[in-house]
Amino acid sequence: MAIVKPFKGIRPPKELVEQVESRPYDVLDSEEARAEAGDNEKSLYHIIKPEIDFPIGTSEYDPRVYEKAAENFQKFQDKGWLVQDDKEHYYIYAQTMQGKTQYGLVVCAHTDDYQKGNIKKHELTRRDKEEDRMKHVRVNNANIEPVFFAYPDNKVLDELIMRYAKTAPEYDFIAPIDGFRHQFWIINDAKDMETITQEFSKMPSLYIADGHHRSAAAALVGQEKQQQNPNHKGDEEYNYFMAVCFQASQLTILDYNRVVKDLNGLSSEEFLQKLQKDFVVTDKGTDIYKPQQLHEFSLYLDEHWYSLVAKEGTYNPNDPIGVLDVDISSRLILDEILNIGDLRSSKRIDFVGGLRGLGELKRRVDSGEMRAALALYPVTMKQIMDIADSGKIMPPKATWFEPKLRSGLVIHKLS
Repeated sequence: MAIVKPFKGIRPPKELVEQVESRPYDVLDSEEARAEAGDNEKSLYHIIKPEIDFPIGTSEYDPRVYEKAAENFQKFQDKGWLVQDDKEHYYIYAQTMQGKTQYGLVVCAHTDDYQKGNIKKHELTRRDKEEDRMKHVRVNNANIEPVFFAYPDNKVLDELIMRYAKTAPEYDFIAPIDGFRHQFWIINDAKDMETITQEFSKMPSLYIADGHHRSAAAALVGQEKQQQNPNHKGDEEYNYFMAVCFQASQLTILDYNRVVKDLNGLSSEEFLQKLQKDFVVTDKGTDIYKPQQLHEFSLYLDEHWYSLVAKEGTYNPNDPIGVLDVDISSRLILDEILNIGDLRSSKRIDFVGGLRGLGELKRRVDSGEMRAALALYPVTMKQIMDIADSGKIMPPKATWFEPKLRSGLVIHKLS
């Protein structure tokens, strides 16, 4: 069962939400955050990217930066830019991208569910990134930004959400940069809150879609606080962390594409010849060509697009990992032909989220920065859930979810 509870959210007043809200900390660098914040002292970047309050070049891992985050978080509350709700609520957060809306329930999930594996992950985490987020949670004593979960489709919850969606939202704005619409409702009816709690309790698992490091950090800090409290009972607020949970069928996963700097000493002709061992290679000409189905890839090389269709026998359809296009391309192209084995550390490869389009792949190759590009068909939510259920881990850089959750709409305090 999945344990969730409502919480007393810390939120900006309606008239300030567009000044406070921001993109999540991990989708932009320090200088981009500095530029986006500009002279807006209410921007959440002062809490989630507080290095912008120091001279350019200050490390985001400097101890002073974490201290500044806590100082700014307190300042936002003191000035009334963030205000805690008087009562516990669940919340609804809707995002609209290109005419499609997905509705998420903002809840507090239990750290024990993460530790026990009831909250399932599909990616590996790095200890250094976990520690960074742990420091941020510790110093603020809060989950400033939510994690992004998926749950199996649920008719009862869907009907409840749609009932609220017909009412006026608390927040409703078009975000700068991405241009997507973001809406937010407060669930304050006790019966509705009980329904949400009960429906989640029937679910065997929740699935991390995005935010693996934030999930791990929140669970580890919760565990620390349990050990530090001799009177620990299990119902303390630190046992929970904030998540936005979406029905799996509503989520949009975009392609996560690759660009490589060289062909491992091969000429274009030699590279194409080697590809024919495991793929049916078809020249598609100079117009951008997008993969049409699973196990088909698009290659951009020397101003031409090629279709690469993996041949039968090159993957195991019964292996939840081996059947993935990210695994097929990593094994048969990047590793075997190009000798790029470690996608996490190699400097010869970069990754481009699908929202940028295949035109971005073409641009980076045509500019001479990269030698070739490989476009993949998107991973499905079913594949992610199957892998998480099997206890296996997806290859790196496999999923790209859009739209990203905006930060600053609601915050969860651990006490």
